[in-house]
Amino acid sequence: MSIFDIFDRISSNSQNSGGKIEYVIAGLGNPGMEYDGTRHNAGFFTIDALAAQLGTEINRLRFKGKTAEVTIEGVRCLLLKPATYMNNSGESVVQALEFYKIDPSKLIVIYDDISLEPGRLRIRRKGSHGGHNGMRSIIDLTGRDDFSRIKIGVGKKPHPDYDLAKWVLGKFNKEDAEKMKRSAENACECVKLMVCGKTDEAMNKYNS
Repeated sequence: MSIFDIFDRISSNSQNSGGKIEYVIAGLGNPGMEYDGTRHNAGFFTIDALAAQLGTEINRLRFKGKTAEVTIEGVRCLLLKPATYMNNSGESVVQALEFYKIDPSKLIVIYDDISLEPGRLRIRRKGSHGGHNGMRSIIDLTGRDDFSRIKIGVGKKPHPDYDLAKWVLGKFNKEDAEKMKRSAENACECVKLMVCGKTDEAMNKYNS
């Protein structure tokens, strides 16, 4: 047994006092200060906003990422920021799901979407990865696409020939940054509804 297994067993025992973890809520992005504020880190930004609302920080190193155990509307949840870099997000997500024995149907993934303008959201119960490498990794490693996701609009490339990597790793201007704050707040409200089984309500209220 590795030292990591020992820590995870201790964590498993200690979490019982707060109740069993029922949902994994993963915000996708890239670790490192150089990626702070980039379009590709919209998932990180949003889940940090959710943690702030709940009065906690996502700073515990587990499952190849940073985590926090929280209670949202009476439901015990794990907040997760994979530290595997975007393209390998599934490695972190799968470890968390397997540890807590959570079915992927109880997974909510928050990530950036270039097909939506900044400030807009789209909630889906399932679907393809749509060309997003973080989602591709999660779908490939779970073998499932029937998990909920909240897409955070970050805006399309300025023209078709613009390099996609350069675009998603670029930062928001002041106007779009303000829109992102509002979309993050709305996404937090979506999560609160979704963990209570009110995904349809979240879709009706916030989809755009």
